[in-house]
Amino acid sequence: MERRSWELEGIEVRRQGDGPATVRGYAAMFGRMSQPMGGFREVIAPGAFAGSLGEDIRALWQHDSKQVLGRTKAGTLALWEDAQGLGFELTPPDTQAGRDALVLIARGDVDQMSFGFNVAAGGDSWEAQADGLLVRTLNEVRLVEISPVTFPAYLDTSVTVARSETLDCAPEWVRRALAQGVDHISADGARARLRTLQRRVNYLRLRGLGR
Repeated sequence: MERRSWELEGIEVRRQGDGPATVRGYAAMFGRMSQPMGGFREVIAPGAFAGSLGEDIRALWQHDSKQVLGRTKAGTLALWEDAQGLGFELTPPDTQAGRDALVLIARGDVDQMSFGFNVAAGGDSWEAQADGLLVRTLNEVRLVEISPVTFPAYLDTSVTVARSETLDCAPEWVRRALAQGVDHISADGARARLRTLQRRVNYLRLRGLGR
């Protein structure tokens, strides 16, 4: 499972009368380029989470599965997509973790969200831009959990995961370039490799060996 982190955007802690407090905001934003991630950058396409919004997803405190803040199945976590990104509304429990989350988010001490996800083969795409920058686009992911976090994994843990499990689904030329420590690959080189891959695909199709 991969994890990505974002600053909380439009975050609100709401309380209506004597009812439970809720936290509302965005756990991920569409169309925004990530920081460098060990040789490439990443962007989330609109609709990337749509296929998993009906699944049973948890909200955790600091990615700790022992500290559950909400769950879609229980109705204590709501998730949706709009033009900006992945929105959420969370009703934390009256537990130590829940109370801590509300206080620390309201004070601004915790101001980032992280989400865990899996990408199936074909759920992402790779492109070499004109300046040679490798960009991975997440088109379809399976969301597993969201978490308010103190320290994001974006620039440390995520990079390690991205250079191993993530790249299993990347084209061979991307894996080879990053394995050699290449931060950028020329656009001409990328296009040449893509043409070679396309010729191989066409050949396999003619032989009835591929789809």
